[in-house]
Amino acid sequence: MDSLHYIKKWRCNVRDPMLTKRVGEVEEETLDDRISRIPDALLVQILSLLPTKDAVASCVLSKRWRYLWNSIYNFHLAGNSYFNNVENFVSLVNHVLTHSTCSKIKKFQLDLPYNPKYKFDSNIELWISFSVERKVENVVLCSCDEDVDCELPLSICTCSSLITLDWSCCAIDKESVIEWKSFMSLKLDYIFIDNDDIAKILSGCPALETLELCAFDGFRRLEITSSNLKRLTLDRYWWFYGRADEPLVIIAPHLQHLEFLGDFEYLKCRLVNVSSLVSARLTLNCTCVTEIAGADEVDGCADYHQDFRKLVLDYFQKLSNATELTIGRWLAEVVFMLQLKGVSLPKLRCRCLTLEMYVTKYNLYGVASLLQNLPLLETLNIDLRARALNDFRCQLELRYLAKGGSINLQSWISNIVFPILKNVPA
Repeated sequence: MDSLHYIKKWRCNVRDPMLTKRVGEVEEETLDDRISRIPDALLVQILSLLPTKDAVASCVLSKRWRYLWNSIYNFHLAGNSYFNNVENFVSLVNHVLTHSTCSKIKKFQLDLPYNPKYKFDSNIELWISFSVERKVENVVLCSCDEDVDCELPLSICTCSSLITLDWSCCAIDKESVIEWKSFMSLKLDYIFIDNDDIAKILSGCPALETLELCAFDGFRRLEITSSNLKRLTLDRYWWFYGRADEPLVIIAPHLQHLEFLGDFEYLKCRLVNVSSLVSARLTLNCTCVTEIAGADEVDGCADYHQDFRKLVLDYFQKLSNATELTIGRWLAEVVFMLQLKGVSLPKLRCRCLTLEMYVTKYNLYGVASLLQNLPLLETLNIDLRARALNDFRCQLELRYLAKGGSINLQSWISNIVFPILKNVPA
């Protein structure tokens, strides 16, 4: 049931007893009378909260509503249902923008329909240029086709009014100049950018506070010098152009919140300087090289896992002063493997620990090993998850984990004491 249907019900079927007037017992004031006294500015505000297609459809309600939608300042142009009618979606967007009279756009969102045969490049450039001319503050472009790059139009690269940008399947012109002086939040999804691109973005956003890169590849050095950028999220490494063994180095001395999420495949993210971190969410999953086509298990697997164990140990050393930690299944299992090798974790100052994982005895051993090194823990959150569809483990990992079969978990955790633990939410 669409938004227009609810508006019609609201106008026609509802009565407000507080506004009922009786002459004898016959006359009453309808909701239509009440709506007629609502200022146009408030009605435009309501229409701006609707999907744009529904806002346009409100023009049939009455003569007064005929042109109200022309003044909306939020645009959500959703093309999800236009797979076989892309031209109709393009016509809708062009019609809406041609008749728009607003001088400043608060949010401009395009959800492109999936159709591999249609190229939106020229349309996107035209539509985004329109929003830039209207001093847009927040832009969202969603594309369902990760095989098609949607290049950032040059007009938006120097948009002084822009505050947030969320862009899927993004490509950046090497000749473009990034100047986002008031920019605060950037999310790029399905993105291949090199070291120069990421450096250009960061230098052009002096006020940036939040950076989120999803399904990313290309760059291998992320140096954040700005004291304004406090939150970094890396969500899924996307293998665009073949395997590269070079690690991703992160230098961010002012960063306070860090997230590594999803499948990182074989990518090693090395933390060089994250001395200001307050919280970290590490629910990443790394895959053995033997799962990658053409990799030789005998030649490289042992060294590969040794490198990741060293990497995880380094994570905990770098995060020793963070007060909030969230860990997932893969990290807990690596901690267990470290314990089996006789490697001790550093003492951590974490006061709030969250476990996001499905439970196996192996990651429970890892959790128990971690808890032994959290003397200041006050809150333990347990968020049980469904088992991952891709849960590959190589023979070397399985042999390590099999050693846990003979360990008694109760004896493993018997010496754990939480002197100031206060909360274990159910």
